[in-house]
Amino acid sequence: MISVEKLGARIAILRKRQGMTQNQVADRLGVTPQAVSKWERGLACPDLTCLDELSDLLGTTIDGLLRGAAYNVMMVSEYGSIAL
Repeated sequence: MISVEKLGARIAILRKRQGMTQNQVADRLGVTPQAVSKWERGLACPDLTCLDELSDLLGTTIDGLLRGAAYNVMMVSEYGSIAL
């Protein structure tokens, strides 16, 4: 099962790595900045229809975004073992 909190953490970290603000992500996806904030805080999940564009925007795959595959590889290479 996908953890909403972990998904939110991945979105926030990947967004920051891309040098983007929540407003920029929201504009590109056609959602509100408040929606992006809720995703990152684990209070809501992105709509299924925007996952492809969101993952492209954040430089990962849908699988990496949802399950952490690309994220975990990146984090392990930078920080050693980490479990998200």
